[in-house]
Amino acid sequence: MDGKPIKWRGSSYEDIKDDHIFTPRARRDAGFQLSQVQRGLDPEDWKPFDVVGAGTKEIRINHDDGWFRVMYVAKFPEAVYVLHCFKKKTATTSKRDKEITAARYKAVIEERSKK
Repeated sequence: MDGKPIKWRGSSYEDIKDDHIFTPRARRDAGFQLSQVQRGLDPEDWKPFDVVGAGTKEIRINHDDGWFRVMYVAKFPEAVYVLHCFKKKTATTSKRDKEITAARYKAVIEERSKK
């Protein structure tokens, strides 16, 4: 494997594999984009999402059948932490999705501080 390992947080791994959340095409695209991140490269379509935690980024996958998001933080040397994977229903990220991402970010920070 090239680059950093991925550490999945909460239900993010189960969510990205769930056909009711991510279509097979969106899942494949997300996997490719995450492999770019593992190698230290930027995904093709992303934006910073610091509102939930410094260094958090959002991979944006937009298809005819939905808008899919992978929230992650890659600023730490040991791993890429995938915080939340979901399908967007509106142009704005929901309060619930922001809260989930923020809580998982906080848990990563706390876990790292104990090492």
